Amino acid sequence: MFQEFKKFAMRGNVIDLAVGVVIGTAFSGIVNSLVKDVIMPPIGVLMGGVDFSDLFLTIKGPAVATLAEAEKAGAVTLNYGVFINAIINFLIIAMALFLLIRTINKLQTPPPPAAVDAPPPPEDILLLREIRDSLKSRG
Repeated sequence: MFQEFKKFAMRGNVIDLAVGVVIGTAFSGIVNSLVKDVIMPPIGVLMGGVDFSDLFLTIKGPAVATLAEAEKAGAVTLNYGVFINAIINFLIIAMALFLLIRTINKLQTPPPPAAVDAPPPPEDILLLREIRDSLKSRG
C-alpha cells in the first residue's frame, strides 16, 4: 500500500497540483493586500470616507460605530462590508488568472491542424474522370 501511495504521490499531476495550491495561497495573500491596502481606500474616499470592512448591521446587541467594537461587545452582526471585500478579492483573482492563462495560451505554439480526410467525390465526378482519362489515353 505504501508503494502504491508513493507512486501516486510522485506522479506529475499531483506535484503540479501541490505547487499550484502553494502559489495560489501566496497569490491570494498578495491580492488581499492589494484590495485592502491599495484599491479599497480610494474607493472609500470616493464614496465619502466609507471603510467597507466596517459596513455591518447589528442584529442583536448594542449599537456601536465599528465592527471591532461590535465584536468586543459580543453583538451579533451581519458583516456585508467584509463580504463586499471578498467579492472584490475574487474578481481581481479571477481577472488576474484569466490574463495569465490568456498570455500562456498565446505563448504556446498551436497544435498542427488535424488531417481532415476529404469526403469521396460524387459518383458522377468519378465517372467524368474515367471518361477524361479514357479520352487522354486514346489520343
